[in-house]
Amino acid sequence: MPHLPELLAPAGDREQLDAALRYGADAVYLGGPALNLRAGTRGFSGDALISAVRDAHARNAAVYYCLNVLPREEHLPAIIDELERLPDAGVDALIVADPGVVLLARRHCPSLPLHLSTQANTANSAAVAFWRDMGVTRVNLARELDMRTMRRLVESSPGMEFEAFVHGAQCLALSGRCLLSAWLNNRSANLGACTHPCRFEYKGVALAVEEKTRPGEVAWEVVEDGPFHSSFWAPQDLCLVRYAHWFARVGMAALKVEGRMKSGGYVAQVVDVYRTAIDDVARRTSRGDDYIFELLNCASRQLTTGFFLGGGRRCHRGLPHDAVRHPLVARVEEPAGDGAWHVSVRSPWKATSIAEVLLPGMRRPELLPGTYRLENHRGETVDRLHPGMAGVLHCASADIGPGIYIRA
Repeated sequence: MPHLPELLAPAGDREQLDAALRYGADAVYLGGPALNLRAGTRGFSGDALISAVRDAHARNAAVYYCLNVLPREEHLPAIIDELERLPDAGVDALIVADPGVVLLARRHCPSLPLHLSTQANTANSAAVAFWRDMGVTRVNLARELDMRTMRRLVESSPGMEFEAFVHGAQCLALSGRCLLSAWLNNRSANLGACTHPCRFEYKGVALAVEEKTRPGEVAWEVVEDGPFHSSFWAPQDLCLVRYAHWFARVGMAALKVEGRMKSGGYVAQVVDVYRTAIDDVARRTSRGDDYIFELLNCASRQLTTGFFLGGGRRCHRGLPHDAVRHPLVARVEEPAGDGAWHVSVRSPWKATSIAEVLLPGMRRPELLPGTYRLENHRGETVDRLHPGMAGVLHCASADIGPGIYIRA
């Protein structure tokens, strides 16, 4: 059997954590309310962190704690307090980016393995050697690297574990070290307070630019999705699911999914696809475009291979203009008795729609109209449920259980 990389999933809150574990993540990364690069998430601290670690370990999944801000002097006392509390919480490793935090971690929690964030922009073997000497055991490679450079770094650094981001948002700046949010909104991305201005829509006077020495060649182009504004700073998301076999072959330790600011439903779908792809590597099979089509259902932007292929080559995938996106309509919460289930509604759900149950392994059994019934919170049969409502689903499917999502 080929080496299988670990599937590392985001857990920005409790629902994300449950979704990642339910749909097959081998490990999750999470942080506290501050001092990590997603200060907008609820995070985990105190008893919530201990509970999260316990639940993950019960499913044989590891928990990596993010302390990957690039701190200023005034943040160091809080960093030290956090480091001293982490070993008792039972986390399996610490994700860091700043050399000072590495030094403090070795001093205040020497028992915790250190994983280096992509924010450190590790792009050569000398840098890998430096971080190894500093006590780092795993390096997340710079997102700007292509597949050949990744392979060379893995081969030239035996004993070091490597991971790579394979899916999710791509920052405009070098390995995510962006100043755009700080400049425009006085909120630093490097302190976890990014306002994501690269995701905003802008109105440009010029829609295409040409570099002086390359006349006739478009260097940057804005694709208009509407009559007024366009997302042109970061219009594409990374997707490398088709290369799971390549990562396994070169010995990559982990494939990492971006998205601690996303919903639990997003995490469930993406983790399910990548879990299935990795398992298909072990079975020496592939589902080809099925992975992509599944991911496009939860994509908010066009999918691309980013820098991975090298030489300026990129593969882009988006939904065809006539394709129908199937949104998540509900999450199953708990039994309601007599084959019924309490559900939390996420999108409009018509009882006349064909509903798909999202089961691990990319299994998608259908609930046909007439084979299921919807009730509102008052127990009344209704023809539709609306977002934010609590409802009850009556159906005969034996596959449904708590934490399962439904799409229609």
